[in-house]
Amino acid sequence: MRFVTLARFAAMLVGTIVVSGCATLSNGREWGEDATIAPGWMRVRDVAVGALESPRFWAPLAAAAVFQIDGWDRKVSNWARANTPVFGSEHSAYDWSDRLRSLSQYAYLASALATPSGSDPERWLLDKVKGVAVGYAAAAATDEESVLLQDSADRKRPNGAPTGSMPSLHTSSSAVFTELAERNVDSLDLSKTLRRILDFGLDGLTYATAWARIEAGYHFPSDTLVGMSIGNFNGAFFNDAFLGPRNAPPNLTFSFEPLPGGAALQLRYGL
Repeated sequence: MRFVTLARFAAMLVGTIVVSGCATLSNGREWGEDATIAPGWMRVRDVAVGALESPRFWAPLAAAAVFQIDGWDRKVSNWARANTPVFGSEHSAYDWSDRLRSLSQYAYLASALATPSGSDPERWLLDKVKGVAVGYAAAAATDEESVLLQDSADRKRPNGAPTGSMPSLHTSSSAVFTELAERNVDSLDLSKTLRRILDFGLDGLTYATAWARIEAGYHFPSDTLVGMSIGNFNGAFFNDAFLGPRNAPPNLTFSFEPLPGGAALQLRYGL
């Protein structure tokens, strides 16, 4: 089964890097050290805009819109349920959607453990707790948003269940964990090739989760794409707003320059 092989491959790769990397991040800080609940409105605004402008947010939404053309959403859903080309049956697809979502979470936890948080045991543990707390806050927000949207959309599922189709909670949950994991992978001292393989494997977990939900008859393709967009946004937003290094302290400098008939004193205040 192609997706099963992909999931095992991604898990194996993440596991091999748990002991890799340096003691600190490239900026000299430790992962999790700068986690904060008060990042400042300017930073929140800038991070939110960046997450909204990312193709990982708007591209799935654009694809979801394309699926509304000529009934493709339902046609692909009906074909997937009738043929179950990857998981073999709707029941098997349902079971694998749970497993793949869980594997996305395990991949995130492995990547968080692999990140450089220094060599002092007490500080390492504190940094990990703070960093993982940000990750699970992102996951909790994603779940809440997905449930609220499901209630608001009130879309009937492909299998006939009356509500809960839009968006896919399984997919949004997988997406937020894999988005966070990919950002953790970026902090590791790895070759470009290995980094790309890991990113591909992590993305593959989310796509596999989404397709499993489609084959299981619980979601249309557009439902999973919207869920993917939600998870990607929250992963990027929470990571960059609440986990990334805080702004450097203001820097105050001055210079003195003699001039004919006097002198010039320049005072500079900035970041």
